[in-house]
Amino acid sequence: MQPAITFFDNSLDPAIRGWLHASDAPNGDGLILTHGAGSDCTAPLLVALSEALAGRGYVVLRCDLPFRQERRTGPPFPGNAERDRAGLANAIAALRKNVAGRIFLGGHSYGGRQATMLCAAEPNLVSGLLLLSYPLHPPRKPEQLRIQHLPNLRTPSLFVQGTRDPFGSIEEMTKVLQLVLAKTELMKVEGAGHDLGFKGKQRAVELPASILARFEILLRADG
Repeated sequence: MQPAITFFDNSLDPAIRGWLHASDAPNGDGLILTHGAGSDCTAPLLVALSEALAGRGYVVLRCDLPFRQERRTGPPFPGNAERDRAGLANAIAALRKNVAGRIFLGGHSYGGRQATMLCAAEPNLVSGLLLLSYPLHPPRKPEQLRIQHLPNLRTPSLFVQGTRDPFGSIEEMTKVLQLVLAKTELMKVEGAGHDLGFKGKQRAVELPASILARFEILLRADG
């Protein structure tokens, strides 16, 4: 597997900043992967998952959302979400220059939620979504559901959720995914919280491999 290389494109606004993972045996497909509200694209889970995807032939663009490019720490400001979605759209456009086949979009927490909102508005933008720890509601506030756009989502999606995630239980997610008309799968990570329990060498190898296997099963079933 080739080492990741830095990727920066300021010809678009918002600009694109991150890392590009190429494959020794490319399968023609690519995926954009981004982070949550309290992190950036160097999060260990995103790095490991990008490496696993590249090992299976995908070109992966692991990138920072615009709010993180503008501030090294802290969550996005209210009202910034539209610009973050524009950043995702620009990343898709940039990756298309490097990939001849399908493009997929993935993200952890906030990044995944913005991906679903973008694809609900633009149904044919990508061929599939990989969503890690979808933030269904704020912790301890189950009445504040973030689901208004989900009935408009037409993109096949894999939701990966820890069984102890305070942002959304497995039961809540199962019920909410009935709103999505596209093909969806819910992958449970036993005993994990919002970080998906990504700790230790064993999970560092097993979790990305398991996520990738389930994602490819979803894509085959949809095709």
